[in-house]
Parts: sequence; C-alpha cells; structure tokens
Amino acid sequence: MLDTVQKPATRLADEMARVGSAMDALFSEHLEIPADGSGRLVEAMRYAAIGGGKRLRPLLVVAGAALHDVPEAQALRVGLAVECVHVHSLVHDDLPCMDDDDLRRGRATVHRAFDEATALLAGDALHALAFEVLADRRTHPDGGIRAELAATLARAAGARGMAGGQMLDLLAERGGGMGALAVAHLQRLKTGALISWSLEAGAILGRADEEQSAQVRAYGRCIGLAFQIADDLIDFEGDERLAGKRVGKDAARGKQSFVSLLGAARARAQAEELAAEAVAHLRPFGPRGALLADLSRFVIRRDR
Repeated sequence: MLDTVQKPATRLADEMARVGSAMDALFSEHLEIPADGSGRLVEAMRYAAIGGGKRLRPLLVVAGAALHDVPEAQALRVGLAVECVHVHSLVHDDLPCMDDDDLRRGRATVHRAFDEATALLAGDALHALAFEVLADRRTHPDGGIRAELAATLARAAGARGMAGGQMLDLLAERGGGMGALAVAHLQRLKTGALISWSLEAGAILGRADEEQSAQVRAYGRCIGLAFQIADDLIDFEGDERLAGKRVGKDAARGKQSFVSLLGAARARAQAEELAAEAVAHLRPFGPRGALLADLSRFVIRRDR
C-alpha cells in the first residue's frame, strides 16, 4: 500500500525502482537463453529489454490497475506485455532504415551491439512475446479479459496506433510541412497510443464501469501528449549524457515538432497544462490517484 505521507518525488522514485526490478525479473524469466543457435537472438532480446528505461508504461498499468483493486501480479504481467511492444518499437526505430541511431539508454543500440538482422528478429520476437504473455492464464483467469487485452493492445500497436504514427513520422521527414494539429495527431498515435492503452488495461483488468474507464482514458490521452512534448524539449535543449540518446535530431532533419511550431516556452506551458488536465481526471478516484498524479508531473519534468 502506498504511504500517502511520503513525499511525492520519493514515492514515485520508489515505485519506479520497484516496478523496474519486477520487469527485469519477468524478462529474465521469459528470456532464458537456449543452448542452440537461437541463443544469440535471446541475448539480443535481453540486451534490449533488461536493465534500462523508465518503465513508464508498466508503471502506468500497475498504478491504473490499483484504482480498481486488481492483484498486482496480474498488472505486472500486463505491464510486461506493453513493455515488450515498447522495446520492440525502440529496437526497430533505431535501425538504419528508420532513425539510424547508434545510442539508446546510454549504450550501443541493438543493431550496433549485434547486427541489423539480429536486431530485426529481436524486435519481432519481443512483439510476439507480448501476446504470448497476455494469452497466458496467469495474466487473468477470464479468457474474455485476456482476449480484450490482446485485441486492444494489437490495435494500439498497429496501423491505427503506434505503427501508423511511425509511418506519419517517416513521411514528415520526407517533406511537406505539418501544422500543430497534424503533429498532435501523429504523436497521439506514435507515442500516445501505448501510453493510453497502459491506462485502459488497468480498467479492463478491473472490469471498471464506463465512467471510470472514460476518466482514465482521458488521463492517458493527456499525459501521452505531454510526454511527447517533453521528448521534443529534450531533443531541442537536452543533455545527451543525461538523455542517453542523441539529441538535436528533429532540427537536423528539418522535422516539425511541438517545439519548432510553438517555441520552447509555449511548448513547455502546453505540457504543464496537459499535466494539470490529466490530474483533474483523477479526482473521482480520490487518494488512490496519487501515484498517477505524481507521474503526470514527472513526464513533463524529466531529463531523459
């Protein structure tokens, strides 16, 4: 149970560390290295998935599920599934045919540490693992709940979600100006879809009513967009050593972002407004929404 007297920053840091450790343990359990030649693939998956990242999406699943009194063991498994999809997207994003990045989370990207073909397969296998985890009875005893989780995650990851947003992002780099509404739509798909799903998953697990589900979905939409604005600010003015990845990429490629369209000050103000709106959607949950409120502030003030 959360200590409501604990300072918000300390409470959040403790929960992030705890959920991060749980993710590492679950990844280790699911990614035991086999003795045959496929061991190299699993080593690449482990390299991508274990020991790094903010684990924001699993934490959102855990915090959102707690609003509905869902057993944490179930929430952690669902958090593992969405983290599999997220890590898969990072591995593929870094490939030369996409963003062509050499640095991720402060170390060599997977295709640099291994090779391009292995990185491609590692991303594919992580994506498949997400749905293997969701289909397992340990995730939830009700097959209908498991099916709904799988169907909604597939939608959030696919052409109507993350992958569709990535396509729009690639097209934006190849010419043609985009306005603020178009950039917001792109980012709601590319970044926001998985973040929103992480909140939706807790409501599905807890069989929340429609009013509760609508509030957490609205919270997810707000922080998804706020998170991307913060990412744009990090790319514009961040420190590569702290960020653990290359910065200044958007400007170098002439890509439109919230910062290029609004300026840094207005973009930061917009992120603050979205975070405040997100917190407002938590009011019906009272003190149980404290961790999610902390998270909404964290996503706009982070440096990585």
